[in-house]
Amino acid sequence: MELALQAAMPWLQRLKAWLEMPLVQRSLIALILFNALILGLQTSSTVMTAWGPLLIVADQVILAVFVVEIALRLIAHRLSFLRDPWSVFDFAVVAVALVPASGPLAVLRALRVLRVLRLITLVPSMKRVVGGLLSALPGLGSVTAIIGIIFYVAAVIATGLFGSDFPQWFGTLGESAFTLFQIMTLESWAMGIVRPVMEVFPLAWVFFLLFILASTFTLLNLFIAVIVNAIQQEHTGETKPPADSEIAQLRLDIAVLRNDLRTVRAPLTGARRRG
Repeated sequence: MELALQAAMPWLQRLKAWLEMPLVQRSLIALILFNALILGLQTSSTVMTAWGPLLIVADQVILAVFVVEIALRLIAHRLSFLRDPWSVFDFAVVAVALVPASGPLAVLRALRVLRVLRLITLVPSMKRVVGGLLSALPGLGSVTAIIGIIFYVAAVIATGLFGSDFPQWFGTLGESAFTLFQIMTLESWAMGIVRPVMEVFPLAWVFFLLFILASTFTLLNLFIAVIVNAIQQEHTGETKPPADSEIAQLRLDIAVLRNDLRTVRAPLTGARRRG
């Protein structure tokens, strides 16, 4: 139904092609970057005192351009616009800026900077990375669960071993977990925590060394590996488009060509009949 509708209105195809033109895409990227600069300058009271009205007008003009662009995309893609998560994301980011930022909604004024995130949908490399991160969430959930188990076991052991002598670090389960998190990030772990503990418990280095090996050098690398693998799969999926989408596009192109051919042949047929 949608293919037939688009074939009957070839101007929709021309509008869609115009929106996908590199010049249009680069212009939108430039506007987003310029808008990001404006929003940053608006945080300075000195700049706002000197150039405030001009910056506000420029921000409103750029927002109007974004609204027109989203409206044209809605017209060109129709229902398929709502099926694309990236398009819905663009619509939501622009819509937030249209909500009156006054009264209880004043917090939405700070969300105007979310318009900068539209760069993700316009730059293919960024889009690929974010798509890979989203597809990696199931795998990351499993790795996070394993890290959580290791943290819980290590926190219970550390509280039982070192809690009485070092209550500021290992007095409770929560304090032990936070201290172990600091050790996992390797932030002042040796001189700040482990060596003072070793003065009372000389063999404590065995526990902390095993914990660092298990959490920092093993599971965090596994965390990164899951993300990298998901990004590679996302890139492979983009370089090999599904056959169904190719067939649908071919059918649409054929329908548009048939419609153009009928438009051209109609005057010729009428001329022959009159002759």
